[in-house]
Amino acid sequence: MTRSLASEGVILLHGLARTRRSMRPLAVWFRERGVTVANVGYPSRRAPIETLAQAALPPAIAGLRRKGVSRIHFVTHSMGGILLRAYLAAEPPPELGRVVMLSPPNQGSELVDCLGRYAWFRLMFGPAGLQLTTGPEGLPARLGPADFPLGVITGNRPALGLGGFFPGPSDGKVSVARAQLEGMMDFLVLPCGHSLIMRRRLVHEQAAAFLENGRFRR
Repeated sequence: MTRSLASEGVILLHGLARTRRSMRPLAVWFRERGVTVANVGYPSRRAPIETLAQAALPPAIAGLRRKGVSRIHFVTHSMGGILLRAYLAAEPPPELGRVVMLSPPNQGSELVDCLGRYAWFRLMFGPAGLQLTTGPEGLPARLGPADFPLGVITGNRPALGLGGFFPGPSDGKVSVARAQLEGMMDFLVLPCGHSLIMRRRLVHEQAAAFLENGRFRR
């Protein structure tokens, strides 16, 4: 960990139907290296993504400002990346540093296309989940390319039975192709599944490398 990153702040955003506990290993890893961390929780199944973004991110940013950090970086998992894109499209903070997204549905998910018509899916994943379709009506397509320093890490090891929803490699929830976003600075595929990618030590190291240098370590 470089001294420059250790003097800055990182906001962590979990994914759909998860809580901040899912990002705790990543939070502990950064804090052990002297980084100021805000591990943000939000009720991911209760409101549209734009509403969740406006509720979750301003308090986290304000908290890091009170701690005197000079730059604010972000590491997101899954839908947390779309939450961040929605927020940055409307109100990018002047202290914005770099962003790492883990398994983000940056072009939506075929899984939502297939299952979103079922009542149990709508009940389980709420209005935000239904926004993650792959078509032009989906929120990811309407947010446009990245105009901030972005690195994306995704996996290619789907859980048993989930790979069949995708025409190519996937992590079981998001295809490798649809994790990518126009304007990103770097892209890395690792042998991980969607649900636990944020717990892998290799992923922690690669996220830190991008926040420090603007590129992943090869």
